[in-house]
Amino acid sequence: MKHLLNLLAAVALLVWGTHLVRTGVLRVFGANLRTLLARSLGNRFSAALSGIGVTALVQSSTATSLMTASFVGQGLISLPAALAVMRGADIGTALMAMLFAQDLSWLSPVFIFVGVALFITRQASTAGRVGRVFIGLGLMLLALERVVQATEPMMASPVTQMLLTSLASDLWMEILVGAVLAIVSYSSLAVVLLIAAMADTHVVPLNMALGMVLGANLGNGLAAVLTMAKSSVEVRQVTIGNMVFKFLGVLLMGPFIGQWIAHVEPLLPGTAHSVVLFHLAYNIIISVGFIGFTDWVAQWVARLLPKPASAQGSRAHHLDASALATPSLAISFAVREALYQADVVETMLLGVLDVIRKNDEDLAQRLRRMDDEVDELYSSIKYYLTKISRDDLGEEESRRWADIISFTINMEQIGDIVERVLQDIEEKKIKKGRRFSEAGMAEITELHQRLVSNLRLGMSVFLNGNVRDAQRLLEEKVHFRNLERAYATSHLMRLSDRTVSSMETSSLHIDLISDLKRINSHISSIAYPILESAGVLAPSRLQNPRAVPIDPRAEPDHP
Repeated sequence: MKHLLNLLAAVALLVWGTHLVRTGVLRVFGANLRTLLARSLGNRFSAALSGIGVTALVQSSTATSLMTASFVGQGLISLPAALAVMRGADIGTALMAMLFAQDLSWLSPVFIFVGVALFITRQASTAGRVGRVFIGLGLMLLALERVVQATEPMMASPVTQMLLTSLASDLWMEILVGAVLAIVSYSSLAVVLLIAAMADTHVVPLNMALGMVLGANLGNGLAAVLTMAKSSVEVRQVTIGNMVFKFLGVLLMGPFIGQWIAHVEPLLPGTAHSVVLFHLAYNIIISVGFIGFTDWVAQWVARLLPKPASAQGSRAHHLDASALATPSLAISFAVREALYQADVVETMLLGVLDVIRKNDEDLAQRLRRMDDEVDELYSSIKYYLTKISRDDLGEEESRRWADIISFTINMEQIGDIVERVLQDIEEKKIKKGRRFSEAGMAEITELHQRLVSNLRLGMSVFLNGNVRDAQRLLEEKVHFRNLERAYATSHLMRLSDRTVSSMETSSLHIDLISDLKRINSHISSIAYPILESAGVLAPSRLQNPRAVPIDPRAEPDHP
C-alpha cells in the first residue's frame, strides 16, 4: 500500500507540474500565442507548424485546441485550417515527451530553486510567472524520478503480475486504460511520460505500454470533446474532427505494435525511448500522413454536426465557457461581448432622436425593451469574468479585466438613462402632442450627434487603448458640458420671450439635455483607466482642494 501511495503521489505531482507549466506559459505568452496562431493560418502547412510551436511551449495540445476552436467559433478561420493546427499540436506534444524522456533529473533542483526564488521575490511580475514555469518543469522532472523509484518495489507484488497478465493480452483494454488516464489527468503528455517510466522499470511490458500510449492519445482527443461539449457547433466540429484523426491513427498503428517491438525496439537504447518514439511516430503519421485529408474530414464533420437552422443569421455569443481554462482567451471573449453590449446601447441612443422627431411611441417602446438585453449582457459578462481566476492573470490582463467591468457598468447605466429618457418623452411629449421649438430641436440634435460620436470614440478607446483618443474623449467632455450650459441658458431666454413650444416642453427640455450630459459623463469615464495606466491623469483638477468649499448638493461631472 505504501508503494502504491508513493506512485499515486508521484503521478499527481507530474500532473500538477504539467499544469503549472501550462498556466505559467499562458500567463506570460497567452496573447502572443493567440496572435501567432491567427497569423499563421494562411495554409495548412504553416498552420501545422504554428500548432507545433504553440503546443511545445504550452505543453498541452488541449490548450491549443481550445484556442483554435475559439477562432472557428468566431468565424475567423475555417474548419480545415483548425484541423491542420491540431495536426501540428499533436507533434508538439510528442516532441516534448521525447525531451522529458531524457535523463534530466539533475535539472530538477536547479529549476525548482530558481523558480521559487523568482516567484517569491517578483510574484506579480513577468519574472514571477516565468518562475512558475520553472517550478513546474522542476516538479515534472522530480515526479518522473519518483515514479521510477515507486514502481520498482511494485514488481515483486503478485497482484501486480496478475493484473498485468490479464491486461497484456487485450489491446483494446490497454487502449481503454490509457484513455481513462489521459482524461482523468487532462494531460496526455503526463500520461505518456508515466507510461514510459513504468515501462523502463518493467512494471508494464512494452507491448502493453505501446497500447496504453495509443489510448492516451485517444483520451486526449476525447478530453477536448468533453470539454467543448456545451460550446457552439462550430467549436465542437474542431474537437470531433481532431478525434476522427486520432481514432484513424489508432486503427492504423494498433496492428503494427508487434512489428515495432520486433524491428524498431532493438535499435533503441532503452524501453522508455521506445515508448516516446512510438508516441512521436504515431503523431507524425496522423499529422503528416493525414494532413491532406483535412478538407474531407471537415466536410464529413460538418454533415455530422450541421449548424442548426434556427442559428442561421443569429449573432454569435462570445462568452465561451470552455475558454475559461485559458484566461487571456477568455478576456478577449469578454471584450467582444462588451462591444456588442455597446452596440445595443448605440442602437438605443440613435433611436432617441427618431422618437423625438416623429413622436413614434412604438419605436420608443421597442427601444426601451432593448435595455433588458443591455442588463442581461452586463450580468452575463460580469458572471463570466468572475469565473476567470485572477491568480492566472498577468498584470496587463488584470488591468484589462477591471477595464471590462468598468466599461460594462457604464454601458448598463447609459442604457438605464436612455430608457428613462424615452419614458419621459412618451409621457411629457408624445402623449400630450407637444413639440420642441425649432431652436430647441436644433440644440438637442447637436448634443445628440456629439453624444453618438463620443460613444463611438469611447468604444474605440476601450478596444484599442489609444492614449490620444482617450485624451480627446476627455476634451469632448469639457466641450459637451459647456454646450449643455449654453443651451440651458438659451432655453431660459426663449422662456422669457414667452415662446409657446418652449414653455410647454420646458421641463422635458431641461431634463433631456441634463440626461444627455450624464450619458456623456459615463462615456468619458471609459478614458480614465487608459489615462491612469499611461500616467497622464492628474489626481485632481483642483489647484488647492482645501481652499474650495464643497457644496454637497452639487452634481458630480462624472460618475
